[in-house]
Amino acid sequence: MPHHGNEHEHESEPVSFRDNRKIDPETGKVRGPQEEAAARDAAASAEAAGHDHEDVTPVDAAHDSGDALAQAEQILNEASAEPAADQALVEELRNDLLRLQAEYVNYRKRVERDRAVAGEMAVIGVLNSLLPVLDDIDAARQHGDLTDGPFAAIANKLDGVLEQYGLNRINEAGVEFDPNIHEALMQQPNPEAKVDTVNQILRGGFKSGDRVLRAAQVIVGVPE
Repeated sequence: MPHHGNEHEHESEPVSFRDNRKIDPETGKVRGPQEEAAARDAAASAEAAGHDHEDVTPVDAAHDSGDALAQAEQILNEASAEPAADQALVEELRNDLLRLQAEYVNYRKRVERDRAVAGEMAVIGVLNSLLPVLDDIDAARQHGDLTDGPFAAIANKLDGVLEQYGLNRINEAGVEFDPNIHEALMQQPNPEAKVDTVNQILRGGFKSGDRVLRAAQVIVGVPE
C-alpha cells in the first residue's frame, strides 16, 4: 500500500535590506559615522514596523525591493559622476549594490517558486474533490448507462478537461504490480505469471503528473 505524506506548506521568506549607503539619498551628501548609525536605526525601525502589517503581499514586497534597487543604482551613478569622487567610496557602493541585486534576485525566485507550488496545490485540491464524481461516472460506464446520449458526452468532456490539468487514471490490468500505484486487496495464484501481476481492478486509481492521488485497489496474481 503506498504511503502518502502530508503536504508541507511553503511560505515566502521576507527579505530585508540595511541602509549602509555612504551617501544620503535625500541630501546627496556623504554620511558621517553618526548619520550612518541614524540611517541604520531608521531602517531597522521601518523594517520592524513593516513586519506588523500582515496585508503586505509578496508582489508588493517585490515592488518595494525593486524601487530600493533602482534608488541604489541612481545613488551609485551620481557618486561615480562626481569629479572628486572617492574611488574607495564608489567601490564600496558598487559592492553594496551587487549584494542588493543578488538578494533581490533570490527573493524574486522564492516568490515565483512559492506561487507555482500554491497553484499546483490548488489544482490537486480540486482534483481530489472530484474523485468521487469520477467513481460514479466509471460505475455508470461499467453498467452500460453511459454508452451514448447527452450524459455520455458530458462525461467524456469532463474527462478531457481533467486530462488537461494532468489527471490520469490507474486502471490497467495485466501489468506488473507496483506498490507505489497499486493497493493489493487480494491475491490469487496465476500459473502464467512470472512476477506479481494485476489480474483485476476493483477500484481505479488516479494520479496527477508523478503525484499519486489515490492508489488503484487490485487483485494480484502471484506465480505458483
